[in-house]
This record gives sequence, structure tokens and C-alpha cells, in this order.
Amino acid sequence: MLRALASVVRVTMPPRHAVEYAKSERSQCKSCGERIAKGVVRLASITWVKGYSTPHWHHPDCYLATKSNAALVALAVDENKLDGFPTLKASDQAALKALTGPVDVEETRDGEPSESRSIKSMKDSSGSALEVSVQGETSQAVTGSPDRKRKVSPGIAAKMNQIEKEQILRYDRKKWETILNGFSPSKLANVYKDAKLPLGWKSFSSVILHEAEGLQPSEKIAAFDFDGCLANTHVRRSGADAWKLMYPSIPKILQGYHRDGYKLVVFTNESNIERWTKSRQKAVDSKVGRLEAFINVVEVPMHVFISCGKEGSGDACRKPSPGMWHLLERHLNGGVPINKESSFYVGDAAGRKSDHSAADLGFAQAVGLKFYVPEEVFE
Repeated sequence: MLRALASVVRVTMPPRHAVEYAKSERSQCKSCGERIAKGVVRLASITWVKGYSTPHWHHPDCYLATKSNAALVALAVDENKLDGFPTLKASDQAALKALTGPVDVEETRDGEPSESRSIKSMKDSSGSALEVSVQGETSQAVTGSPDRKRKVSPGIAAKMNQIEKEQILRYDRKKWETILNGFSPSKLANVYKDAKLPLGWKSFSSVILHEAEGLQPSEKIAAFDFDGCLANTHVRRSGADAWKLMYPSIPKILQGYHRDGYKLVVFTNESNIERWTKSRQKAVDSKVGRLEAFINVVEVPMHVFISCGKEGSGDACRKPSPGMWHLLERHLNGGVPINKESSFYVGDAAGRKSDHSAADLGFAQAVGLKFYVPEEVFE
């Protein structure tokens, strides 16, 4: 009798881990303490007490930042024992596998990942999605002039994930206008909340700003995303040195834009600075350090905008919302009007099948800029 019962338990007992799209916003990540948004991928570590199973839900990138956890989940995937894995979209399956793969950097003490490829943004395609399209032109040869580069192909339809959709729906334009109207240089701070900023860096509202030495205002703006566009970073790496150039051609091309009279600008999201309440200084030092190192490598002055707003919060400055552009256009371009027809924006989050989101495409459309993906500019 006991042997038969044990056999039943072995057959019916679920695996140690499970994965699914969050059914509501009630669950909380046991690793970082943040709420898990409805519709995004969540990962459960399952414990058994007196014959009863209890799932402990996590953001996948939080839980898998620990090497032992990543190894267990990788084994479950390989042995087809990760409950719920077949129900994920192919892109979400690939992203989860990437998080369980080996990394060549030391594990951080708190296991908090960089935002550059956060799996928190994954969304079940069965949910309602906001369609974004790009008005394209006939492809042309790639040359040194941005006006002659190829645009995103006509007919591309990017679907924003649920968090990006919520970001747009919660964006309060009137509230942001009030904040913008109250801007003055005297309101630029040397800290972001409880984190100190390096010399030359300031903050306003939810944005950290930097104007490199030698930067000049211009009516022509060449704007870029950072992670996945200019710099190759990884979800499980942190630190000022944990990056490399996305393309070897980047310094030469950026220097060419600078010679042609463009003001070079970076617009980048980094919600970890807001989320890491216990290690905010670490998040600031990591992001700012990478950007400073990048500017030194490419040897051109750049204007940097870092949005610290959380995903789906409606923060006016978190892409795809256009708040960072408004700051530049109204207050931080030396009074020089910007010619959008002569300006452009480059980002990797274009809503393509292999992309982690459509935030860059949405940002360019919200502002009214020509949009390019990095390979069209740097390859």
C-alpha cells in the first residue's frame, strides 16, 4: 500500500519549477519584492511541505541571476520538465533559455540584473496589443549621410507588450506639462534621490542628465538608444566595465555625424535606478560609468538622458513616452529650435519578431522622428 502511494506521489508531483504568464498583478517577486505585472512571464520555485506544494513567484531575471537557480531551470528545460514552458511564445522561450545560459562575469551579491534585456517585458500575444507602424521608403544604399540611409521597411507592424501599452495609457500629458513649465537650471540636482551623481551629471524629475564637454546646440539631432544599439550589455551583468561596442564602426560614424553639425544625444531607459531602493548608488554608478566610458571611447561630445521611471508606470520620460525629448527640445538645446526633418533616432527595440520590445519605435513615432534600426546605420 505504501509503495503504491509513493508511486502515485512520484507520478503526480509537479516539477520543482514552473513558468507562465501572470494572470493578475497580485503576485510579488520573492527576489526583488516588486509586483509582477499582469501578462508578463513569471517563474515559480516550488516547495513541498507535508505533501502540499507552494509556488514562490519571481521575475525570471531576478531568480536566474543566481547560478544555482539558473542551472536547475536549464536542466528542467533540457529534460522537458519545466511546467508551462511549451505554452510560452517562441521568443519568450528563447529569452528564458538565454537567462539560464552560462555567463563569464561574477555573480552580484544581490542578484539584481541590468535592464538592457529584461524578461519582465514579455507579454502573451493573446492579450490586446497596441499596433505601431512605420511609414517607410524605398531602401537605399547605406552612406555616411543619415538622410540617405534605409528606413525601416514599409509594412512593418510592431506590437507593444502590455507594459509598454500601460506606459502610454498612464502617461499624463497635463501633469508633465506642469513639470516642464516649472523647469529651470536651478532645479537641476547633484543627486538622484539618495544616490550621488558624478561631477557633470544632474537630475531633473525622473531623468539623469549629462552634457559632455564641448557639446554644442544644433538644429540637427542624431539620437540613439544605448543598450543593444551603441553598447552590447547583458541582463545578468552589472558594473561600469560590463559592456563593449555593439559595432566596431560606431566611433567613426558618430564622429562623422559630429563633423556634419549634428548634436549627438542618447535616450535610454534604466528603471533599475528607481527599483533598486537598497542599492540605488550601485545602479547609478553602473549605468553612468558605462556611458562615460562609451563617450571616452567614441571621442565625441554627447548629451545623455537616462529615464529612471519604472516599467508601465506612466512616467512621462520613460520610452516610448516622449518626455526626454521634450526636455531637450524646450530647455536643453541652448534655445536653438530643432528641425525634426533633419533629425533622426536609432534604436534596437523596433517590435520585430526577435526584438524584446517596441519602445524605441514608439518613442520615435511619439516625437515625430525618422527611425532606423542599428544595423542600418552601423553595418
